[in-house]
Amino acid sequence: MSEISGFLRQKQVLKLIPIAPSSWWQGIKDGKYPKPVKLGPKTTAWRAEDIKALIDRLGASQETKKGGPK
Repeated sequence: MSEISGFLRQKQVLKLIPIAPSSWWQGIKDGKYPKPVKLGPKTTAWRAEDIKALIDRLGASQETKKGGPK
């Protein structure tokens, strides 16, 4: 499997993880979601591999709640 690399902006992240922007930022503050990287004075992004790991982790926790894959 090929590795994912690069950066995602908030709009792109929230298309993958459909929550409100305020919930996203609160999750970052609480340590639930990965911290952003400043690419410039007005440019904030997240590492694509961090977002993929988050999606994998969220998916795994959903399977655990449902009793695992059938």
